[in-house]
Amino acid sequence: MFAVVRTGGKQYRVAAGDKIVVEKIEGEAGASVTLGDVLLAGEGSELKAVDGITVAAEIIAQAKADKVIVFKKRRRHNYRRRNGHRQQHTILKIVSVGA
Repeated sequence: MFAVVRTGGKQYRVAAGDKIVVEKIEGEAGASVTLGDVLLAGEGSELKAVDGITVAAEIIAQAKADKVIVFKKRRRHNYRRRNGHRQQHTILKIVSVGA
């Protein structure tokens, strides 16, 4: 069985046993979380009603993404700014999809 869930402003297609990287969710490694915002669910080519369906997941790790360099420059004004940013994210393992 699979489901499409929304978390962190993005949508993910998940099934039991999948590992996904999502925007940061509060919790320690090993903690259980429930993703309740299920948009679509089904099995094979059949779709099912999403009433009461939740997705149970386990937090594997809290991590940071690769560094993104932000560089600003204005020609002929001796203006240069270099900045970096690492977005925090959470790695989840989907335990079960169902009621």
